[in-house]
Amino acid sequence: MIIINSPLEQFEVVPFISVNAPIFGNINLSLTNLGLYTMIVVFLVISLHIYANNSFKLIPSKWSVALERAYASVQKMVTDQIGSENERYTPFIYSLFFFIIIANLNGNIPYGFTITTSVIVSIGLSVMIFIGVTTLGLYIHGVHFFAYFIPSGTPLVLVPMLVLIELISYMARAVSLGVRLFANMVAGHTLLKILSTFLFKLFTSGIIVAALTLIPFAIFVALIGLELAVSVIQAYVFCVLRCSYIKDAINLH
Repeated sequence: MIIINSPLEQFEVVPFISVNAPIFGNINLSLTNLGLYTMIVVFLVISLHIYANNSFKLIPSKWSVALERAYASVQKMVTDQIGSENERYTPFIYSLFFFIIIANLNGNIPYGFTITTSVIVSIGLSVMIFIGVTTLGLYIHGVHFFAYFIPSGTPLVLVPMLVLIELISYMARAVSLGVRLFANMVAGHTLLKILSTFLFKLFTSGIIVAALTLIPFAIFVALIGLELAVSVIQAYVFCVLRCSYIKDAINLH
């Protein structure tokens, strides 16, 4: 009897350690795979920058050069999207980029867990940044910020309808990036899980079948490389669009 597990099982949030605290009203404290891998991602990001620190070295290491190039790329992204006078947002975008890219790549390790495949992380991150960007716009422009929802030159009779359309479009930003990140990572990992399970069955079916399976296995390896590229691209797209939203909040465009 062959039992094939669902490819969606890899996205389930399960507790590793669970402790009941009846003294605090029967509170259950649990460390889930989501929480554990979130801490691992934060640890990897911090450790990478500590290891590549070039403050006390005359000759920079390869890691230091790589991080400096990454920072320069993010800085150029911020400059192109927001403007050179707003480079103060570079540290935030840089931290966001590295958190997402490390989280995505960490999930490609066998038996790993991709935290960006969790709705709580991807959409939660998107919503919190949306609230921050909206607060920034209100702080800079005050009540004039609501002029963003009324395009200049709009006839008075069309104002109610356009305000509703612009408001819906603006509110969709709260979840659009999170859904894009979540959907792309889930789709890629699900496809790899299905193909890997199918290839495993073929490799264990016999010598002749295993030999013929080398061709689809090569395609599978290429798909793994594509998934790695998607992990990087999704982090880049997430940050580029966040820069665009910050620009809109600053300039009301």
